[in-house]
Amino acid sequence: MNRKRFQVLVSHVLGASLLWLVSISHGMAESPPDVKVTNVRRVYHNGEHNAFTDLVRWKGEYWLTFRSCPDGHMVHPTSSIRVLSSSDLKTWQEVHAFSVNKRETRDPHFLVFQGKLFIYTGTWYSGETTLPRKDYDLNKHLGYGVWTAEGKKWSRPQPLEGTYGHYIWRAAEYDGKAYLCGRRNRDHAQVYGERDLVESAMLESDDGLVWRFHSLFQKDRGDETAFLFEEDGSILAVSRSGSSPAQLVRSKPSYRKWTRVDFPDYIGGPLLKRWGDRYLVGGRRNTSNGAKTALYWLVDEQLHQFGELPSGGDNSYPGFVALDSRHGVVSWYSSHEKKDGKAITAIYMADLEIVEAD
Repeated sequence: MNRKRFQVLVSHVLGASLLWLVSISHGMAESPPDVKVTNVRRVYHNGEHNAFTDLVRWKGEYWLTFRSCPDGHMVHPTSSIRVLSSSDLKTWQEVHAFSVNKRETRDPHFLVFQGKLFIYTGTWYSGETTLPRKDYDLNKHLGYGVWTAEGKKWSRPQPLEGTYGHYIWRAAEYDGKAYLCGRRNRDHAQVYGERDLVESAMLESDDGLVWRFHSLFQKDRGDETAFLFEEDGSILAVSRSGSSPAQLVRSKPSYRKWTRVDFPDYIGGPLLKRWGDRYLVGGRRNTSNGAKTALYWLVDEQLHQFGELPSGGDNSYPGFVALDSRHGVVSWYSSHEKKDGKAITAIYMADLEIVEAD
């Protein structure tokens, strides 16, 4: 073999080896990291059923909201929404609470919008007493909101124009507009229990109080959905689909056409947040040991579970705040602990830390 041919052969071998190493390195870089879960603590229990959390950082403080009810999980007019604040994630103070007459307040969520902190709650009409399950009617749903401009004075609960007949859930903001998930009966029929006839609409608002229809993004099995806006305005969302596998939902401006991909498993009370340059998903997962609150990385269209929070019985509906690119804090509710031999339903938090590979 002459010298020139030998040099070409060596160059090809080295080039292929380099490409292989780059490919392996790239694959390792794309693998989702491990996350260490520490400092698990109970942050609220008042002897009532406490559930459905959300968490936000605003004006240098941390804010936690959830629903509390002396009569339990289901639809009761005795429920209320509680709001706590903290400067250090250690000591929490209850700063506000509200309820709506003859309505069950449920699933509170934060929205930072136009300099204000909003809390939205979906409400069932229950009348003077507990509503029997056979009488549940999405057509009587109505969204309510409260807001504050500085964190001390809060508005009175106000019905959200355009949400009657919709069970509202998480909201998100992009380019001066607010967007909300609204679940409703198709054709306003009374179809409680027939999930295939429930659809989910994206509602739009200019002020956070008056809402209008924008588009349908789930035409059947409409359910709880977490929206996340990308820098280019496209939407990434995780949607519960009743007890069926959850869906990854996408859309681009003007949010009229939607694509959906089924995940392998059900996710209840879904959370979707950006953490640095990664995507965090959380929610209720069914396991052989019952329902658990699980946390995942979303990579492309795949979920990679990295944690299972201490949880059991009635649980899930997490909130999350990224503290920096490696540290975060998560809230959730659960019924895994007991007091005087009886299960309690309380609010919990834990610290999260990304463990970078060596």
